[in-house]
Amino acid sequence: MDVVIPRRRRRTHSEAFKQSVISACSEPGVSVAGVALANGLNANQVRRWMRERGIEPPSRRTPDAVEIAGRVEPGFVPVQVAPAAEPMIRLEAQRGIARVKLEWPIQAAEACGAWLRDWLA
Repeated sequence: MDVVIPRRRRRTHSEAFKQSVISACSEPGVSVAGVALANGLNANQVRRWMRERGIEPPSRRTPDAVEIAGRVEPGFVPVQVAPAAEPMIRLEAQRGIARVKLEWPIQAAEACGAWLRDWLA
């Protein structure tokens, strides 16, 4: 029996194809990764082609984003916060077959402690 194991071959691309991919990456607002994915390539490969030709990959920020960021002035932004719910003591205790679940206002913590001591005694 003969077993043939196919060998992996490197893909080769023409210079015209590489130039068309690089020019597509140079369009404003286009990501290198998006162009690479659309052409069945790895983004790192496309960036290497650009680097080999002395072309700087485009910035990830669009000129519009830089312009808008320049116009925004930092300042105080009022925020309305909903009132917090009253804190409660939540307790679950079992003594023999008796099981107790209780919620007690935190302001009456001393009374809760006294009740619990009496119940456990």
